[in-house]
Amino acid sequence: MNPTTILLLLNIGASIYAWNNQSIYRKWMMNPYQVNKQNQYYRFITSGFIHGDWMHLIFNMIALYSFGNNLEYYLMAFTGSDYPFYYYGMYVVALIVSEIPTYLKHKNDSGYNSLGASGAVSAVIFACIIVNPLSKLLFFFIPMPAFIFGFAYLIYSYSFSKRSLTGINHDAHFYGAVFGIAFIIAIHPPVLAGFFEQISQWSLFHW
Repeated sequence: MNPTTILLLLNIGASIYAWNNQSIYRKWMMNPYQVNKQNQYYRFITSGFIHGDWMHLIFNMIALYSFGNNLEYYLMAFTGSDYPFYYYGMYVVALIVSEIPTYLKHKNDSGYNSLGASGAVSAVIFACIIVNPLSKLLFFFIPMPAFIFGFAYLIYSYSFSKRSLTGINHDAHFYGAVFGIAFIIAIHPPVLAGFFEQISQWSLFHW
């Protein structure tokens, strides 16, 4: 099986298992206070494979499936047969990196919890956007080039991360996206020049 399919199955399996084992559910979710006081650093990873409910899981898995296969193709082109190593490495590190700001912000708040693959999925999405910024995305059935969606998404996530009003971990979304951008540039630097070259040729009337 390809890496995207394996990650889909891991997310689905871990979420269903945790939903049916509440003690595991509580132990696996991200609780910065417990990480800080009990050194439960495993939560940086386990929290990224469980979800709050079916809607949360389905939304993240649709996004992962939609972009993950494209990322596999790009990584294969950039790294050859070693691409699964880079894919899994990016995914796991993105889970950790995207939760670090949350940990620092809430490490003394015993009541704060978060969970979900959003940080890693954001990394997958934005790695693809950097490689192919003019690909067409549908946002609420409105077509737009990927780079415009990405720019708006980053502004939205950063802005709402400062408000903490929605119950959504916008920090994970933002920093996961930034990590995805940095990762794909690090392993294949020419994608950055390619990104700017592509968007410089974009026209609203010829898209």
